[in-house]
Amino acid sequence: MAFTKEQLERYSRHIVLKEIGVEGQEKLLHAKVFVIGAGGLGSPVIMYLAAAGVGTIGIADADAVDLSNLQRQIIHTTRDAGIPKVQSAKETIAAMNPDIMVKTYSTFVTSENIMELIQDYDFIIDATDNFSAKFLINDACVMAKKPFCHAGIIRFQGQLMTYVPGEGPCYRCIFRNPPPKEVVLTGKQVGVVGAIPGVIGSLQAMEAIKYLVGVGDLLTGYLLTYDGLKMEFRKVKLPHHIENCPVCGEHPTITKLVDDK
Repeated sequence: MAFTKEQLERYSRHIVLKEIGVEGQEKLLHAKVFVIGAGGLGSPVIMYLAAAGVGTIGIADADAVDLSNLQRQIIHTTRDAGIPKVQSAKETIAAMNPDIMVKTYSTFVTSENIMELIQDYDFIIDATDNFSAKFLINDACVMAKKPFCHAGIIRFQGQLMTYVPGEGPCYRCIFRNPPPKEVVLTGKQVGVVGAIPGVIGSLQAMEAIKYLVGVGDLLTGYLLTYDGLKMEFRKVKLPHHIENCPVCGEHPTITKLVDDK
């Protein structure tokens, strides 16, 4: 493809990187990433993917912007309060980078619609804040053979891992089943410092960019954890393959998507 003068200037810091260059930037402009969640994690993911020139970004979120979101959900502003998050996110991207096509889905992602939603995308981002959604995203991506990056945050901590079909364990290999709802503490209950989703969401965007360009080492087979109070990262090596995983194992027992009630 021929870059415009504006694109050459906009992406100049990418183009001079030997790991990206013109060819890598073309890959980004032709790529499609689907982000599930336009909140704390989704905000930096979406903004950095848009700034990087990922040509098509799909965003799914059923919520509207609330003032309590703004301490960490940096893609939204005070004037966006009350409007759908996907609309607010789309407007922010349009102001940042007119190259980007944004597809919005103001809906909950469920077992009924997730396969259709993800089918046209090259990479999936799990930017959700509840276990039922995370397990649903994992199972759908395994079944659809879609790479995705999981992340979770709470208080001063965060974690992430990347799944690529055939190259490492899935989320369910490691965590198996959602914990009982009565023992799960939410960010609303115990809090989350606003910069934590910025750190972890930015790393999710980095994983997507590396995958799309085809450079570097992904977090396949690893869980990366971050403690903001101690300022410590820890990279935990995971088993290469879990034969008895109920979704990606040798004899899967989960063959149909369901919503965790």
